[in-house]
Amino acid sequence: MNVKIFSLFLLCPLILLAEPGEILKITIEGDINPLSAKFINDSVERAEEGEFEALLIQMDTPGGLLQATQDIVKTILEAKVPVIMYIAPSSAGAVSAGVFITMACHIAAMDEGTNIGAAHPVGIGGQQDTSQVMSEKVTNYTASWVRGIAEKRGRNADWAERAVRESVSINENEAVELNVVDLVAPTQDSLLVAINGWEVELADGDIRILKSRDAEIVEHEMNWRHRILYRISNPTVAYILLMLGIYGLFFELSNPGSIIPGVAGGIFILLAFMALQTLPVRTTGILLILFALVLFILEIKVTSFGILTIGGIIAMFLGSIMLFEESPGFSFRVDWRVALTVTLCTAAFFVFALGMAIKTRLTRPTTGADGLIDKIGVATTPVHTQGTIKIGAEYWKAVSDEKIRKGDKVRVVQVNGLELKVVKIQ
Repeated sequence: MNVKIFSLFLLCPLILLAEPGEILKITIEGDINPLSAKFINDSVERAEEGEFEALLIQMDTPGGLLQATQDIVKTILEAKVPVIMYIAPSSAGAVSAGVFITMACHIAAMDEGTNIGAAHPVGIGGQQDTSQVMSEKVTNYTASWVRGIAEKRGRNADWAERAVRESVSINENEAVELNVVDLVAPTQDSLLVAINGWEVELADGDIRILKSRDAEIVEHEMNWRHRILYRISNPTVAYILLMLGIYGLFFELSNPGSIIPGVAGGIFILLAFMALQTLPVRTTGILLILFALVLFILEIKVTSFGILTIGGIIAMFLGSIMLFEESPGFSFRVDWRVALTVTLCTAAFFVFALGMAIKTRLTRPTTGADGLIDKIGVATTPVHTQGTIKIGAEYWKAVSDEKIRKGDKVRVVQVNGLELKVVKIQ
């Protein structure tokens, strides 16, 4: 007994003098997609390799893709470093996919004025699944999955299942009371003080005692390229970029030499393709949008009494809401109101704007040299090999294959520089 006391006496100074470690922090604000999943997974790996005290995830998400959520949850459950979830700032939420990720973390905290819940899976596009059996299968799977995660972390599994089946949502105080999260922390510093000394069991069975009170926070951010890609990887943003790119390129092809529309359209198209490669794009949606553009163009050249325009509107709207695959997941779609607005604007653009442009091209010029053809004037001198005529208030040199007397009315048939060839009006 004396030996144990003596050993503890010797170790106490070492414990007291131990330097505080570093905590790696990342921030997730937006959809859960393959890009955010890769960022979180890479951050866990960096925290493990850098021997950080823990990984702190500050999150505010409306949800995202099921596959991306599964990748994140799997990485956190197998992490060899404590992962702390902090739902912040005030008014933030862990909705849909955020519930699963929060449940998987070793420690979960919420800022004041935040919420968590509403994790019922839906098909991308926001439509009800026509197959009741398939809908039940997806719901049953996600409910059992989140229950397993909650039980593994010692959290309220019944509430987690209700969040999936009944889309329940609660605030921070209710979450602590129901054992959905561990604590409420109004600031990051108060969170680090509160969890100081907590024991965390890692995937390999190792017990880690957190030393977070005076830990240094190391911010880890996406590089600029990934930040841009993450911001535009929202399905609605990607869709708008795609349509703007199509407008720009089409305007450039219709009016060669405009330059600015072509350059802007090319940039928008490239950004759209960058965003779409991270999203589950459906080929049918792309083809329907292109088919709609063809119908709009044909409407200008073919008299269809509006049938082609109506077909184009229907094709573009269907293509817009079907642009992404309906894989099992959470709410992840192009907003139907945005799709309808873009469709109507596109129809108006092609039918009216381009229609007026073509009409202008077909209209006979009224100015310049070409505008003088068929103009009526009066000979102010005899006109044959040379003479002068008056058109409006202007005097022009004129020639004619026939003799024209002074005062005869003439019509311009050809313009040769500053000289007009005319014929006599009988």
